[in-house]
Amino acid sequence: MTDRRSFFVSVAGHEIHVSEWGNPEAPALVMWHGLARTGRDFDVAARHFSQSYRVICPDTIGRGLSSWSSQPDHDYTIPVYCDIALGLLDALGVKSCRWVGTSMGGLIGMALAASEAGRGRIEKLVVNDIGPAINAEAVNRIKAYVSVVPEFASLIEYEKLIRVIYAPFGPLTDADWSHLVETGVRRRDNGTFSSHYDPAVMRVFCEQFDGREIWEVWDAIQCPALVLRGAQSDLLEADKADEMTRRGPKPQLITVPDCGHAPMLNIPAQWGPVEDFLK
Repeated sequence: MTDRRSFFVSVAGHEIHVSEWGNPEAPALVMWHGLARTGRDFDVAARHFSQSYRVICPDTIGRGLSSWSSQPDHDYTIPVYCDIALGLLDALGVKSCRWVGTSMGGLIGMALAASEAGRGRIEKLVVNDIGPAINAEAVNRIKAYVSVVPEFASLIEYEKLIRVIYAPFGPLTDADWSHLVETGVRRRDNGTFSSHYDPAVMRVFCEQFDGREIWEVWDAIQCPALVLRGAQSDLLEADKADEMTRRGPKPQLITVPDCGHAPMLNIPAQWGPVEDFLK
């Protein structure tokens, strides 16, 4: 069952779009995307993992096809994302799952795995190029490009920008780039193209996210964990990733070559170590 299923789930007053793959009776694998992306980023990996898992790839509120919040300053925050994640698992009948989180999705997974409410829900945690201590300069770089919501007259022009912003994702084919564009764009009322997300998502991120260290969260995680780091990542620095292996769940660390922040998990060389760990 490798075809993608697309549906919506009502959670805490929000409408959450979910892409799901695999046998609904198989063990659950949640794959949660990064700050400015959608669950469709995992299409290639999800198709592969669907051979063994029920793969669940949500769009976080304010992104993709999920609803936008009328209370952005409250809702576009990690604690609310965690509440929505737990509500989504409940709605889908998932008692426990394996979790793969890229960037923001990794922060959500960390927070859940460390919390009393979520600790028993995550059996294994994969953290993709994020951690309890991140580089402030890289955060400022991200804030610089997400705080501007440009408009383009054509998808060709939009793709040029996407190829620059997401070059650190690693080796991508022309088909991969087209997929990123088509699943990450919306047409505005005036007919131009722009990024899929609610601009308030990025306003709240720029205003509220201070990048403070959260080692107390990492140290509270008890489930088995795996950390991926892009070899050229400017967000998760090598020394901080090494420190992660000595604290909390004391995970294995894998450095992914030929990419920065964050590995796309779109090729066997990248998803293979994840597959081995999840087994």
